[in-house]
Amino acid sequence: MTPTDTTALVRLEGIEIAFDRRIVLRDVHCAVHPREILTLIGPNGAGKTTLVRVMLGLLRPRRGRVRRASGLRVGYVPQRLHIEPTLPLTVRDFLALGQRASRAACERALAEVGVGHLIASPVQHISGGEMQRVSLARALLREPDLLVLDEPGQGVDVVGQRELYRLIADLRNRRGCAVILVSHDLHLVMSATDRVICLNGHVCCAGEPHAVSNDPEYRRLFGPLADEVALYAHHHDHRHDVDGRIIEPERDG
Repeated sequence: MTPTDTTALVRLEGIEIAFDRRIVLRDVHCAVHPREILTLIGPNGAGKTTLVRVMLGLLRPRRGRVRRASGLRVGYVPQRLHIEPTLPLTVRDFLALGQRASRAACERALAEVGVGHLIASPVQHISGGEMQRVSLARALLREPDLLVLDEPGQGVDVVGQRELYRLIADLRNRRGCAVILVSHDLHLVMSATDRVICLNGHVCCAGEPHAVSNDPEYRRLFGPLADEVALYAHHHDHRHDVDGRIIEPERDG
C-alpha cells in the first residue's frame, strides 16, 4: 500500500467500548496519518491499550465506526511478552514465529535496530533493552505502513528509552511509516512525537505537544508532573547502547 499525505491510515468515529457494562471509551474520534508519530498518553486505566486494539481490529466497538486504508500493513509490538523460560528459542526462531522470514531478512531487520549480533542468542539470555529491539525487528519484517508500540520503554532504563525513541524516529524517517506510541513516560515521548492524544476514557485533548502541554485538561490529569516533563529535551555529545551504557568514541591512532 502506498498511502498519501491526505488519507488517514486509520480513522475512528464515535467509538464506544464497554466491558461488563463499564464504559472504557466513550465517543472517541481520532485518526492516524501517514508518516506521523502519534502518541497516546493518559493515566493508568485511561483506555490507551484498548484504543489501540480497536484500531488494529482486535476489539469490536459497541458503537462507532473504524475505517482503515485498503491493504494497510501493521507491525505491532505488544506491551508485555511472556516467553516460557524453558523453551529453546533463539532470536532467529522468535522472529520467524507466525510468519515466513528468511535468515537474510532477519539479519537485515536486526541490523537495522542495532542488534544484529543477537540472531543466534537464546531470547531468555538477552536484556530488556535488547528484547525491545528484537521485538521491533520482528514487527519490521512485515514492512509496515503503520508501526504500533505499546509502552515500548517497559523494562528499559531512562537512557535506554531515550535511545529507543530516537531509533523509532529514525525508522519513521527511513521507512516512511506512521508510528503509534502508547506511553506514560511523558518526559520522553512529549519531545519525540508529532502529535499527542491525551486520553482518559475519552479524548481530553489532542494536538501538537506544545499545545497539549498547555491544555487545562492535560494539566489537570498530570498535575505538577505536567510542568516538569511537558517538553523535556536532552542534548549530549555521546551515544549509548540499548541498555544505556555509554559507547566510547573511537580514537585515531
